[in-house]
Amino acid sequence: MQAFHVNWTAPGFARRPDAPYAVEPFELLTTALSALLWRQENGTISMVCDSEAAAYYDRLGLTGLWDGGVRPVLDGVDRNVDPVCFWAAGKLYALREMDAPCVMIDTDFIVWRDLSAFWEGHPLITIHREDVTPEIYPDASAFHLHRPFDLASLDWRVRPANTALAYFGDPAFTRLYCDAAIDFMRAASPADDSLTYMVFAEQRLLAMLAAREGVPLDSFSDLDALFGAGQSWFTHVWGFKQQMRDDPALCDDFCRRCAVRLMRDFPQAALPLSRVDSLAPYFM
Repeated sequence: MQAFHVNWTAPGFARRPDAPYAVEPFELLTTALSALLWRQENGTISMVCDSEAAAYYDRLGLTGLWDGGVRPVLDGVDRNVDPVCFWAAGKLYALREMDAPCVMIDTDFIVWRDLSAFWEGHPLITIHREDVTPEIYPDASAFHLHRPFDLASLDWRVRPANTALAYFGDPAFTRLYCDAAIDFMRAASPADDSLTYMVFAEQRLLAMLAAREGVPLDSFSDLDALFGAGQSWFTHVWGFKQQMRDDPALCDDFCRRCAVRLMRDFPQAALPLSRVDSLAPYFM
């Protein structure tokens, strides 16, 4: 099964236009584990990105992580899509560039085992569903649009689908979803509360469209099981990132454990990682 990572650097430059581009060490290490374990257990993986990200990985000598190649196609993201409000828009543009069936996987998400038994006969699977909490998933009145977008045909009771890991098996529905999400982002007026707008476009709209179109939407896991004790299929670092930023000792321990795992299981791939200045201390 072909999978892809995404790195769209525009949101970072929009927030910090004068800062040099860099990926945090823990993110680079989880990206490496995510790519290498996907290749070992499930198939090929590509990095779909913009030219800035492609040049960055090339400078670090890390392009070999992706056996499907590095594809710098995201320079063409519509300039009418606000990169601060829609920081994950690159995922939707990247998905539109891929051929279904495919798997979209975040760079902080690791799949440890073979998933082939899951997607047999399923058109759409995400890692888990989410509750409709008003603070994150408000009703239609919360969205301010400067051009028409059909919100009325959607069922606002449908639970959103988390897309940190998502399998798209139906090409027609995948295209419909990408087009609708991009249309929404183009139609949205600039918003202070970017979280609700982004997760609507990426996660809630996906589930709503699947329900409207009669496309079955399944889950690999659920929230409790994903973060429960004894679960050995998936690791999602998302909620741990801020803790590592706040606690250097915690970050150091995490990075060292990643480096040990990489050296043990992927010694050939670990070599270029160990030569990256920001990562070298963890490989000693």
